[in-house]
Amino acid sequence: MSEAEHRVPIDTGPQPAAEGIAARALRLRGATYLAGLNPDQRCAVETLDGPVLVLAGAGTGKTRVLTTRIAHILNLGRARPAEILAVTFTNKAAREMKDRVGQMIGQVVEGMPWLDTFHAIGVKILRRHAELVGLRSDFTILDTDDQIRLIKQLLEFEKLDEQRWPARVFAALLEGWKNRGLAPDQVPAIEAVSFANGKGKALYQAYQQRLKTLNAADFGDLLLECIRLFRQHPDILRQYQERFKFILVDEYQDTNTAQYLWLKLLAQPRSSPDAPGAATAGDEGAERGRSPDVGPRLHTNICCVGDDDQSIYGWRGADVDNILRFEHDFPGARIIRLETNYRSTGHIVAAAAHLIAHNRGRLGKTLRAEGGPGEKVQVTACWDSEDEARAIGEEIEAMQRAARENGADHPLDEIAILVRASFQMREFEDRFIQIGLPFRVIGGPRFYERAEIRDALAYLRVIAQPADDLAFERILNVPKRGLGDAALQMLNEVARRKRIPLLEAARLLGASGEMKPKPRAALRALVDCFDRWRGLGAKIPHAKLAEIVLDESGYTEMWQRDRSADAAGRLENLKELIRSMEEFENLTGFLEHIALVTDADGGEGGEAVNIMTLHAAKGLEFDTVFLPGWEDGLFPHQRSLDEEGHAGLEEERRLAHVGLTRARKRARIYFATNRRIHGLWTSTIPSRFLDELPPDNVEVTEARTGGFGMAAYGASRFDEMTAFGSNYGTPGWRRAQGRRGAGADEASAAEARVEAAERGRRPASRLVSRPGQAGDAGRGGHPLRARRAPPLIEGALIAKSTGTVSQFAVGERVFHQKFGNGNVIAVDGNKLTVAFDKAGEKRVVDRFLERV
Repeated sequence: MSEAEHRVPIDTGPQPAAEGIAARALRLRGATYLAGLNPDQRCAVETLDGPVLVLAGAGTGKTRVLTTRIAHILNLGRARPAEILAVTFTNKAAREMKDRVGQMIGQVVEGMPWLDTFHAIGVKILRRHAELVGLRSDFTILDTDDQIRLIKQLLEFEKLDEQRWPARVFAALLEGWKNRGLAPDQVPAIEAVSFANGKGKALYQAYQQRLKTLNAADFGDLLLECIRLFRQHPDILRQYQERFKFILVDEYQDTNTAQYLWLKLLAQPRSSPDAPGAATAGDEGAERGRSPDVGPRLHTNICCVGDDDQSIYGWRGADVDNILRFEHDFPGARIIRLETNYRSTGHIVAAAAHLIAHNRGRLGKTLRAEGGPGEKVQVTACWDSEDEARAIGEEIEAMQRAARENGADHPLDEIAILVRASFQMREFEDRFIQIGLPFRVIGGPRFYERAEIRDALAYLRVIAQPADDLAFERILNVPKRGLGDAALQMLNEVARRKRIPLLEAARLLGASGEMKPKPRAALRALVDCFDRWRGLGAKIPHAKLAEIVLDESGYTEMWQRDRSADAAGRLENLKELIRSMEEFENLTGFLEHIALVTDADGGEGGEAVNIMTLHAAKGLEFDTVFLPGWEDGLFPHQRSLDEEGHAGLEEERRLAHVGLTRARKRARIYFATNRRIHGLWTSTIPSRFLDELPPDNVEVTEARTGGFGMAAYGASRFDEMTAFGSNYGTPGWRRAQGRRGAGADEASAAEARVEAAERGRRPASRLVSRPGQAGDAGRGGHPLRARRAPPLIEGALIAKSTGTVSQFAVGERVFHQKFGNGNVIAVDGNKLTVAFDKAGEKRVVDRFLERV
């Protein structure tokens, strides 16, 4: 297709005059789709002319307004289906919009080729004009693996060490630049020098040239090349401006700079076909999306729907300023606020609205609930993360019991646990498997199924069992050691021929001359490491061994150098794995537990509690929502505060607002007063967001379970027997019952219950079920593998991290590398509470202390 052909104007035919007979007749045509809209929603649907920003709070019917507006435009004949540009972020959202419009006005929606995601529409435009950006219309779209492989080729050509300058790091830089709409010549100098000693910009240029040679584009190019096309060819831009009579944008608060620039170019006012060209690439106007100055038009029919209070994706390039500056970008824009929440009860809506009002960077609106007040938002303090998981598990079971007693049901599918960081999931997964409560992890694999956790466990499995060939094969070249497929093939040949494990085959090949020097040296070094680690295992705690293994193998460093968005989360998961190991006596016991956990059926395919991050929960809703981990440093997350300052704090507050508004009937907030971080017990500070909640809408409750016998944090652990019979009939347990003031009859009954439980108890390794609760075989549940209950001595729980009693005593003077000198004021197994001279009271494991 020649360039001249591109400039042929699109003949869309005459349209009904605004006040003509046809338009009046169309307005009188039946519009049943408008029935049921509240006044604000109807105003947003019927305000068709000029720029409109619909600020739609959580649960206010945003999608209904957007789809009804499309139906209204088509019903009035203001535009044909092919003259409406409607963009959203996901294929699922695009399909839902088409389905809803189709239900309202019939199959005319099938003629809407421009109702799709940003990138899908970008592909359509690029394929029509590919040669103008140096491509052919049949260009290939690279996936992530192809992109990484191409970058590795460039690094090799430039003789750059891929170990020092990883391809994935550069891929993350490229994604960031393209999300901001930056071509190679627009990359700021300070960012260009951040990779390969200043070669970042040159590599970007070489990468783009290589894409053109391959007739390929990556995901970021689908918008970046469109922007370049529109800027360099104003006539093409005019064609699309004339084609699209109406532009509608969903989730506008989540747009990044490239999406903003793309939309701004299409939606800019225009009057003359001879208007000047685009702004110079790279100037400040281009950076913020000021498109070509082509003169004013009467109006731009663009409608953006979004909520500045739900902008939570800044970490992946979304810019909340895009929605905040809408009136500046489109002078005379009308802002319509949807403030009636149809999802949540009054107390939940009021709490969320009061919390988000503390943000300064917002356009402002006040949510109000359509329904009754409902239950207050509950806030509960727990002793630690394990106690938190236990309390939430018991709360879920109590809800189900109460519902059954009332002849109703509380489906597990309508319960969600929303965490700030993925490492928090482990405690809940372990606890729910232990009590037989079905669960599913949404938005990612379960904790022990994550790639980084499986890699770390593979190292530990080889140490514990050198004949574990599957584990050895997994980590042979992770991180990269130059031991590729050829090396693995040689290892397998030797192992089969001599009938020995792969590790022993590696020992033989490392000492022989069959392999090339470099892989042979790498193999010999790996075998030596495993020998050394196995020797250390008999001398140091297994959790410390795991930390050494991950450091010395280079695995931790591999993720530290990775600059992808999920690298920090992977490192947190590895730290959580090491922390979890302290609960077991040795490495073998820990690996056995993992095997049982990963083998247990978590209820996939049936009803199950939903566990996910707050980010993954956006757009979802549940009857009951649990929000654990509301502690400063975790939520708001310290990394957001450190990197983004006040802007980061406001995004964290928006995330809290999103979490609360996922709940329809019940919202439960939990925080722990102690949390183990990097192997140390640390007294945590409750989240600052808690004091920003309105007291009239919040109820402070006591945890159903207490930690370490701390009565201030919940009921005694002896208050009730569990169905597992995890309390022993020891004299200490009976004395504990007696101290509670139980009478002789009650004590006798308690002893009888204990004896019955002891008679019915099966070995810990046997499959057991929990009758009468979630997971009960009679209710379609699944059996579980139960861990051995911790031993009791005189009614006190022995510290489970090592199984030993500390050598320190109350009153001793101790020294800590981080906190300095202090006095021991309490001893609980191997965990000590120390009053440090400068740092205050901290709870630490004794192996990190020295006597003064």
